Amino acid sequence: MKIKRNIYLMYGISLLQGMVFYGPIATLYRQAAGVTVFEITLIESISLALCIALEMPWGVVADRIGYKNTLVISSLIYVVSKVVFWKADGFGGFLLERVMLSVVMAGMSGCDVSLLYLSCREGESHQVFGVYNLLNTAGLLAAALIFSVAIGDDYRMAGFLTVLTYAAAAALAFGLKEVKEKEDRKPVKGRFLTCLKEVVSDKRFLLLLVGMAFLAETNQTITVFLNQLKYEACGIAPANMGYIYILVTVSGMAGVCSAGFTRKIGMKRFALLLFGAASVSCVILALTGSGVLAVGGVVLLRLSASLFVPLQTEIQNRHVKAADRATVLSIYAVLSEGTGIATNLLFGAAAQAALPAAMFCGAGMCALGAVFFLIWHRTAK
Repeated sequence: MKIKRNIYLMYGISLLQGMVFYGPIATLYRQAAGVTVFEITLIESISLALCIALEMPWGVVADRIGYKNTLVISSLIYVVSKVVFWKADGFGGFLLERVMLSVVMAGMSGCDVSLLYLSCREGESHQVFGVYNLLNTAGLLAAALIFSVAIGDDYRMAGFLTVLTYAAAAALAFGLKEVKEKEDRKPVKGRFLTCLKEVVSDKRFLLLLVGMAFLAETNQTITVFLNQLKYEACGIAPANMGYIYILVTVSGMAGVCSAGFTRKIGMKRFALLLFGAASVSCVILALTGSGVLAVGGVVLLRLSASLFVPLQTEIQNRHVKAADRATVLSIYAVLSEGTGIATNLLFGAAAQAALPAAMFCGAGMCALGAVFFLIWHRTAK
């Protein structure tokens, strides 16, 4: 009962935390409060750097106090951050919200999937990760539909409704059962150094982490930020971008099928197919002037990345051998986020020069990710 209880509660938390009602107008929400586009990007950069700084300390703390307690604390801070966002009026308020969000992301990183992984029966985790990600996307889709139908221009109402769903998610977190076995306390420094040595000793897996980060960051940058510039360049009216947002969100729900595809065609072929499809989608976006093809390219990229997420989570968790699972996964996250800082700078510089250049950068990174995957797979057991 404990195992199923955790899985179902985490499903509910994922669904509720996906319901960000201001998602379709997140940039406009901030601009309406007097924040410039440059300030938005500055806040995002500060947030990412802070998240990296907190990842490993939070991972060590999580392994000390347990995954449930860490998730409860993080969920409560999450609610407060949404209240701050709802009431924010200027640069300082939105910066505070992102600082709090960095604390939350670093805290949850590794803990949510560790709790799920240890709550699953053998061979069940890949499918569970797929459903977990699916429900988060379903929540985002539901919120986008409600926003389009009932909220419209009332940005602050969108912020308030998001507070309510995150409060409900925090309430569910209190019902989780701890699955991490108690162990003898070791000095924090010793625990961390042991985990760090384990991670850096496997150079091929480090390459894989970078390759997977290339795919994730290409998806994040192009399907969240650069896509709107591409739509505009192709003559798509802003009024229609909301419907495209819903379509792209729906395509992100395909992650639930990841385990099935992996079983049918094998992990190696499936992963290479996804890296390849993502690279092709970026080439399409770089070359096309058609609105239909632009939307198709964005959907293909989101689809590829969404199908890869459960496989990535499964690979990372299977690779962890240490008892301090959250610490190791936090180290993985730091390496991925560090890669993200570099790719963000590259995408930004390329897009400023010419939008197609940024798309070609994405194609190159996804192709390189496939190469890194192959290098790792040759020696993977």
